[in-house]
Amino acid sequence: MRRYLLHRVGLGLLVLWAAFTLSFVLLQVLPGDAILIKFQNPDLGLSPQQIAEMREAYGADNPLWQQYLHTLVAMLHGDFGYSVQAGVPVSDQLTSNLPGTLRLALCGFLLAMALAFVLAALSRFPALRSLRNLLQSLPALFISVPTFWLGIALIQLFSFQLRWIPVINPSPWQGLILPIITVAIPISAPLAQILLRSIDDVATRPFVAVARAKGASESYVLWRHVLRNAMLPVLNVAGLLLGELIAGALITETVFGLGGLGQLTQQAVNNQDVAVLQAVVMISALGFVVINLLVDLLMPLLDPRLQTVGGAA
Repeated sequence: MRRYLLHRVGLGLLVLWAAFTLSFVLLQVLPGDAILIKFQNPDLGLSPQQIAEMREAYGADNPLWQQYLHTLVAMLHGDFGYSVQAGVPVSDQLTSNLPGTLRLALCGFLLAMALAFVLAALSRFPALRSLRNLLQSLPALFISVPTFWLGIALIQLFSFQLRWIPVINPSPWQGLILPIITVAIPISAPLAQILLRSIDDVATRPFVAVARAKGASESYVLWRHVLRNAMLPVLNVAGLLLGELIAGALITETVFGLGGLGQLTQQAVNNQDVAVLQAVVMISALGFVVINLLVDLLMPLLDPRLQTVGGAA
């Protein structure tokens, strides 16, 4: 188990290094210069010499390999640098914006799991057998809907048409209802598809046939035997969907005007604030790695067969 844990941690560190290197290279080749965008503003009245001193202070004229090593070492110490546009440490901006994104992502993920579970369970109930094809086709519909379009459609329906949720000055939780739904629906689609296939597979296993032969009702077999075992592949894939969930949260925050990493990223893109964009990429990659590591450690506890496989490996 210790060797397995070290192996997974090593892979996670490799993913983080690859994400840092790739994002650093891509951000460096982008056209434009955040320092010139801010300090060449005629209203500031800075001379070319003063602008050159600002570039030197930010290390913008250093060779790329020096900038790479300096940024990498700084991030290893938890220092994400300074935002050129805001003039404050990037860590301060993350501290103020990250909680909102995490709250949206967590609530959206929980709702997505609930939606996938309900769709899969309803499709297996004998009383709803006539609607099974419709229920099983809903995930394909959910996954094809663009996040930004879904958010706008929900605002149009629930805020302007039905007037259930105010657009202007909503309460903190009222303002999260539509964004959470917008994030959850696309994520619930692949989870529901995997759960449906897993249920069909588990339903043919011998232990399910034995339970039916003992006189257990279909509802009991579904809840006690089928769904319990069918959830394992879903938990494994749920960690892989974290990156898509964070990306969806960023888009949703922009559509609904929520404060969070989405708004921070949009401002950084407009101003080409490289330090902020690099920090957002690394925070997203770190969340992806940590969640997948937790899932890898949780799976053997839920399925004892994986402990045997891990021990044999």
